[in-house]
Amino acid sequence: MDIGGRLRAVRETRRLSQRDLATRAGLTSGAISLIEQNKSSPSVSSLKALLDAIPMTMSEFFAEVENTGPPQYFYGVSEFIELSPQEIGLSDAAARLSLRQLGNASEHSLQMLHENYPPGTDTGPDMLSHEGEEAGIVVSGVIEITVDDQVRVLNPGEGYLFDSRLPHRFRNIGDKECVVISACTPPTF
Repeated sequence: MDIGGRLRAVRETRRLSQRDLATRAGLTSGAISLIEQNKSSPSVSSLKALLDAIPMTMSEFFAEVENTGPPQYFYGVSEFIELSPQEIGLSDAAARLSLRQLGNASEHSLQMLHENYPPGTDTGPDMLSHEGEEAGIVVSGVIEITVDDQVRVLNPGEGYLFDSRLPHRFRNIGDKECVVISACTPPTF
């Protein structure tokens, strides 16, 4: 996927200059220019900040052409939407993080994700923050979750639930892959 081209198209559709978007997102105009030219890959947290400034969710950003056929209620493994595959150029360890979304979250009030964190991966050095609430259950492996000033390591069968406006971060500190099934409402990631 052409992240830079997609960001430029969205920015121009919203009638924002690079300077406007940079100011809103807390980045420099030069950083926006490099991302749009695909000369720099944004971290998950930087991309999230850019999309929050537009405003647009990650699921909307990565959504394919909307399906105009009959409603879909069931999804095979290959029909999940990958929000952050390695191929889209996310930087550092976050590039290995997989966030697979069930359906098109922009058409629903709930966003479901199948999250996969290989050993050593995390959501980036910057804490995430967005509208909504999120919850999840660890299926396998271990994950360290920071929410505001609290840090906890969760094991299989354990879960979390918090206000997503609080700064938060996910990090696999184990030596095995960690799988989490999560939900966010409204869809904002």
